[in-house]
Amino acid sequence: MKRKRIVLAAVVVVVVVAGGGVAVTALAAPDKGVTQQNSGLPPATAPIERGDLSDSTQKQGTLGYSKERKINAGAMGTITWVAGAGSSVARDGRLYEVDGKPVRLMYGTTPMYRTLKTGDKGDDVRQLKENLRALGFGSGLADDDKFTAGTADAVKRWQKDHDLPKTGTTGPDQIAFSAGPVRIKSADSTVGDQAGPGKPVLTTTSSERIVEFKLEVADGQLARTGTKVTVDLPGGGTAQGKVSSIGKTVEEGEDPQDKTPKISVTVTFDDPSKVGGLDKSPVTVNLTGQTHKGVLSVPVNALLALPSGGFGVQVVENGKARDVAVELGMFGQGRVEISGGGLREGMKVGVPSL
Repeated sequence: MKRKRIVLAAVVVVVVVAGGGVAVTALAAPDKGVTQQNSGLPPATAPIERGDLSDSTQKQGTLGYSKERKINAGAMGTITWVAGAGSSVARDGRLYEVDGKPVRLMYGTTPMYRTLKTGDKGDDVRQLKENLRALGFGSGLADDDKFTAGTADAVKRWQKDHDLPKTGTTGPDQIAFSAGPVRIKSADSTVGDQAGPGKPVLTTTSSERIVEFKLEVADGQLARTGTKVTVDLPGGGTAQGKVSSIGKTVEEGEDPQDKTPKISVTVTFDDPSKVGGLDKSPVTVNLTGQTHKGVLSVPVNALLALPSGGFGVQVVENGKARDVAVELGMFGQGRVEISGGGLREGMKVGVPSL
């Protein structure tokens, strides 16, 4: 009596890394009713190969800058100047002007939300004093969160240096806080526009280059935080980096025809200063994943779903074919790692004809 086997019509793989191992968690069910006589030879064969197998992949990403944020106006008036797109602004540099009065950048994570004066306390006061010391206007100021008479004197010296009224008080009409130097991405207001508290004036980023790309949820194990990557840069050349963050919200592809669930991934560079290219330039991200060395592998389409359960390959020797059950390992580069059944390098296995 002739034996029958089920031909695997389609294979969909989800690889899960757990404790350093790789396992297949999902394979498409074979088409019911599709059978092939075991005595028949396959239409084509491919050799079992021994070598290194990697689950590396490439993804298309976009080159950009990190820490994008809005800078809002702190006072009523008319915008008379704004920093140009692509320019960089460091501590004490001008961001924009309202009625001809500059608003300057100082470093800090707490926003400048009030007018600071003698007697005030808070993180914004501490930040102001740190900046005054760094700029040379308050070398004797204590490292605390108290706005003292000495703080007011330091503010007056800073105001005098910038031809401002020496009031000893300062607020959002003179200062905007940001975590560090900024790059101007775009102007949200132009010269002549009316400014008002809370109205966006500029969109800024840091000067640090990053890459953002989308990754299918099923491939999530390829991009964990800290995963090393290589980025092919616009105009040639490559740069090394690592995955710095992974989105926690699943999104659909931007293509209306692509409903594959995806997550956003951000890559930072080992040496950002060497990364050139225009903002929003397309790049290729090479995810190296894991590598299994010296393993036996066959083309993915050589796998068969066996009637008894599990998967196998059709070994062809001496003009005859036989089904051999196999254990599956890593999938990558169109191939799958196999073991078991006395398999060895160079054996021929059946594959569909091209």
